[in-house]
Amino acid sequence: MSKKKMFECASEWLAEKAGSATTFTVAIAGIAVWAATGPLWGFNDTWQLIINTSTTIITFLMVFLIQNTQNRDTDEIHIKLDALLHATKGAHDNLLALEDRNAKELKALRRKYAELGRKTQTQP
Repeated sequence: MSKKKMFECASEWLAEKAGSATTFTVAIAGIAVWAATGPLWGFNDTWQLIINTSTTIITFLMVFLIQNTQNRDTDEIHIKLDALLHATKGAHDNLLALEDRNAKELKALRRKYAELGRKTQTQP
């Protein structure tokens, strides 16, 4: 199995687990245990460093996981929208694969369709 495929499988599995009620409960329990140990450690710098380091590492890794999930979801939506445009009579084929257009082309298309929308609104 390629590294890319392994990453995709792992990220899908992690995304599913990270968004579960069980994971949320475990996180809350971990924070409760950390808070309860405060008096034992005297609320010192090491005690604070444990939670700060843990949450920083988890947040750092979750950024990549969330971005991967978002990219996959965006790709799926693009494919579905392209299929709908392709199947719709009267749809403009130039709207397919907009993700391949540069910013200038997208702005021009946006202006064109905004003008069409204004014309449609003024018609009885």
